[in-house]
Amino acid sequence: MRIHKEGRKTLSFTLLISIAINMVMFYFLPKNFFSYFIFVVTVVIYLFLLNFFRSPNRIYSGQLLGRVNAPTDGKVVALEKVYEDEYLNAECMKISIFMSIFNAHSNWIPVTGKIIHVSHKKGRYMAAYLPKSSTENERSTIVIETPDGHKILSRQIAGAMARRIVTYVKASQICYIGDPLGFIKFGSRMDIFLPLNSEILVEIGEEVRANKTFIANLATKK
Repeated sequence: MRIHKEGRKTLSFTLLISIAINMVMFYFLPKNFFSYFIFVVTVVIYLFLLNFFRSPNRIYSGQLLGRVNAPTDGKVVALEKVYEDEYLNAECMKISIFMSIFNAHSNWIPVTGKIIHVSHKKGRYMAAYLPKSSTENERSTIVIETPDGHKILSRQIAGAMARRIVTYVKASQICYIGDPLGFIKFGSRMDIFLPLNSEILVEIGEEVRANKTFIANLATKK
């Protein structure tokens, strides 16, 4: 299992703290139920973090154009027509994917194209599965223009526990479907806004996997 680079410092620090706590408990204090309980708790916490910061070794293989890649692992919690008013100023199909604490939190490029916009907004930290989190929580917005002229907006959204959104891409950068986009620590969400004429391939409640699941097909422009 590979560990994502965003988790290496956290895991190293947690391991050192856990070792220090248990050394104190077992070498300087009486061995009893409480000391063994603390040992189990520290092991469980470390295993949880190890699972959270795992980095799936998934190399995208498939069409470079026309397909929309799931930008993260998680569950589809919203699929609706909305008016996107922060950048696109147009009606779109919005697909929201919620990442639980048990999902890998790496984020991936959904389409091949050129990054034409990257921005970050501070906000609240409501539970990411709530609809209002899309517009009120801290978030980063990335807009990609495909070679066909489609503008695809992908949004990283912090959740109740998330306190750090990492975005690797920059404006004017050429990107390819399946490339790393960023990382969100702990429970969070990604929204993706697609043209209305896109063919949606997923349903609400469906589990998706980045670089494995196609969530939509883009219409061919004549």
